[in-house]
Amino acid sequence: MNVVIDSNSGFCFGVVYAIQMAEDELDQTGKLYCLGDIVHNGEEVDRLRAKGLEIIDHDRLKTLKDCKVLIRAHGEPPSTYELAIKNNIELIDASCPVVLKLQYRVKTSFEDIPKDAGQIVIYGQPGHAEVNGLVGQTGGKAIVVFSEEDLDTIDFNQPIHFFSQTTKSTAGFNKMQRMIQEKIIAHKGSLEEGDFVSNDTLCRQVSNREPQLKRFSAIHDVIIFVSGKKSSNGKALYSVCKTHNENSYFISNPSELDYAWFEGKTSVGIAGATSTPMWLMEEVATSIRNLVPTLN
Repeated sequence: MNVVIDSNSGFCFGVVYAIQMAEDELDQTGKLYCLGDIVHNGEEVDRLRAKGLEIIDHDRLKTLKDCKVLIRAHGEPPSTYELAIKNNIELIDASCPVVLKLQYRVKTSFEDIPKDAGQIVIYGQPGHAEVNGLVGQTGGKAIVVFSEEDLDTIDFNQPIHFFSQTTKSTAGFNKMQRMIQEKIIAHKGSLEEGDFVSNDTLCRQVSNREPQLKRFSAIHDVIIFVSGKKSSNGKALYSVCKTHNENSYFISNPSELDYAWFEGKTSVGIAGATSTPMWLMEEVATSIRNLVPTLN
């Protein structure tokens, strides 16, 4: 059985940067707080927790003083930085540069819109850490849309400035963009300049993986997609695999492998999200190779 790991899968540079910053601090002090899971992968979080990383939420953050806290790649709203100053907390800021640039663009766009004459709309997962950080740039006034039903919260008679969470799929972004434009035309009769300002703010390191995964999925009998269940990016990329290879399966660790998936198959491809560590995909590959004597 030929088992191949997709060379384009694994951590994006933003996640690599955040984990490196965490490990550098842990190697020096053996203790570090992280605001939310450093990455949406339970296996990697457990590895870092064993080194001294403690995951906290925003309620716990309010009780801390005189310590160090890591801000993960997803970024944070301005209120988090304000609280850190108030409580004398040293922030180790590992916000992804792509996310920081998007935050700036959302903030600038919001400030440039005349009062009561426009709205910021963000395509993303409600409650997601990155989305919360983006909404925070608008003082909580941005509208978050994830499905067609969410479009009812938009005033289509007012100008719309449209952005996207960086890790959403290209297909999803394009579909949402098209539906909003159609709604504007339905309400106003036409789409005039300034009615809809669309900003493609998808991370290219993520979106470029879609065409790569299409090709990778098509050349293997079975695709094992490894990702944490909380990963928005993982869900989007897995759907790409499933669309192009019906024998695609989503797992979080080797224990979830099912022997039946590989019976009669000769080629297995292993892929993962931008939050999936290479060491975990290698463990999955080893587990599958160990099945070969049993299956043959």
